[in-house]
Amino acid sequence: MAAARQIGGHFEAVIFDLDGVLLDSEAAWVEVKKEFTEESGGHWQESAQWDMLGMSSIEWSQYMHDELGVPVPPDRISAEVADRLVQRYRQRLPLLPGAVEAVRSLAREWPLAVASSSNRNVIDLVVEKAELADSFAAIVSSEEVERGKPAPDVYFEAARRLDVDPAACVAIEDSTNGIRSAHSAGMAVVAVPNRDFPPDAEALDLAALVLDSLEELSPERIRALATA
Repeated sequence: MAAARQIGGHFEAVIFDLDGVLLDSEAAWVEVKKEFTEESGGHWQESAQWDMLGMSSIEWSQYMHDELGVPVPPDRISAEVADRLVQRYRQRLPLLPGAVEAVRSLAREWPLAVASSSNRNVIDLVVEKAELADSFAAIVSSEEVERGKPAPDVYFEAARRLDVDPAACVAIEDSTNGIRSAHSAGMAVVAVPNRDFPPDAEALDLAALVLDSLEELSPERIRALATA
């Protein structure tokens, strides 16, 4: 495993991805994108679900327009897909086991942020419905930065909003592009691999710690990374 990076022997903040980390949502994203593509007259490809992993809403809506032939402007694609997902979440929020407990326990020790590829309105709804709004000092969507994951932009912006050096942050991630994004930002990465869309071996080797689920994540595990 890669060595954890930290400032002065300790970490100063923790940044969570959303989809696949706090939410069992990757499959739901695929379903609504596929549904919208086919209903709009585009042509869905099975490779699309992998191609779009980690993309910002600006990037994946452009991909759907260009590569899947959806005859709708990208900004409308993004808005309508996100609205369909929001409707699902209003009915049932697919929180992963240990998600709420992990966030609340870490929030007692460090400032937290969300750095997610989801649309901002989707992130805000999830945080509200999970009753975690008070736990996060900053929330950043990839649509608010120039490039989506695996570029480090969303993690750099989250650290900036927390007023913390990126090298003093721990990122909680699940996917190949997410792990690469946080690692490229100079952060120590705790990987909680997504079972439906597992990270590749090379990306997983970049993680400072690999856990089976968020139920294993605790302040003690984070503090231990600083001395590893």
